[in-house]
Amino acid sequence: MNQVSINLTSYEKWFDQLSLKLAQQFFEESRISRNLNSSNREIRKEKVNAWSGNLDFQKAFGEKNQLIYGLEYVFDDVNSTGENVNISTNEIENGPSRYPISNWSSIAAYITNQHKFSDNFNLQSGLRYNIYRINAQFDTTFYPFPFTELHSSDGALTGSIGFVYKPIQKFELSFNVSTAFRSPNIDDMGKVFDSEPGSVVVPNPDLKAEYAYSLDLGLAKMFGNHVKADISGYYTYLDQAMVRRAFTLNGESQIMYDGELSDVLALQNAAKATVYGIQAGLEVKLNNGFGIESQVNYQKGEEELDNGETSPSRHAAPFFANASLNYQKNKFNFQLNTVYTGEKSFDQLPEEEKAKDYLYAMDADGNPYSPSWYTLNFK
Repeated sequence: MNQVSINLTSYEKWFDQLSLKLAQQFFEESRISRNLNSSNREIRKEKVNAWSGNLDFQKAFGEKNQLIYGLEYVFDDVNSTGENVNISTNEIENGPSRYPISNWSSIAAYITNQHKFSDNFNLQSGLRYNIYRINAQFDTTFYPFPFTELHSSDGALTGSIGFVYKPIQKFELSFNVSTAFRSPNIDDMGKVFDSEPGSVVVPNPDLKAEYAYSLDLGLAKMFGNHVKADISGYYTYLDQAMVRRAFTLNGESQIMYDGELSDVLALQNAAKATVYGIQAGLEVKLNNGFGIESQVNYQKGEEELDNGETSPSRHAAPFFANASLNYQKNKFNFQLNTVYTGEKSFDQLPEEEKAKDYLYAMDADGNPYSPSWYTLNFK
């Protein structure tokens, strides 16, 4: 990885501080697999050159207002190859690659303003416009794709506004509203891989970006000098959420993949998904160097299925928490802590996970589920 940065301080009309960063990073990754008793070894290699440039400006207007704005450019060049090696004869043949030969780029401009109205009230707002592009060349030698090229370009304007308010001493209220988007990358749009036995994920050239609309509210309070408590809640609405669903390739819902008839899947834009939750924390300083800390998190996610029904989201974790008892004196530090995660019953599993009995524990009815667990740790 290489980076060159230039920083300039100049109290001129347009900026007080300027920062320019140019970076390049090279990645190489390989996946090597061979079925039991098979003489065929499959080697898949990916090489990625990532280039980026960031130009950032800061400008202060008095002591209460600060403006931050800038530009960003990112370019990823992806080279993916595959070969099959006969370990008995050492013969090498070309094999399918995991990704197409492709590149991904992103261009963005942003502006953020921070204003301190008083010692008790701060406001921050921002806007960002982002354009992304994907170009890919598909090899149809091994997979019968109905397309040989993929060209995608899209953009989005996102923004946020939030404040921190301290109505009284040792009490803080924060609130934020924001929008965001995630553009599909080469991994989302172009890869071919087996997600589980009997299923294969194929490229979807029609995949679009997903958009998020979020808000969160937080409260924090100090009780004396020894107790601090905080709690916050959040809600996120995902539009055009990218989820893995049943798909067809050349009109077929099943294809031969790695010698096995497999169901065809692809990332697709679902109608909607929601994620919401609450988290709380507590810190207590006791006498003689003792202290207690604890955090709890509850979240729930739902996504819309093709038939209009809803299913739990695969990425929403069950309830989880941690707590610790600490003791510190001079150069000695003692900690006893526990980490806990709640159960996800069979009914709480996403529809796509319920068939993966090889991946989960079995409940009393023989259905897959994720049991609760905890750890006790001493340090």
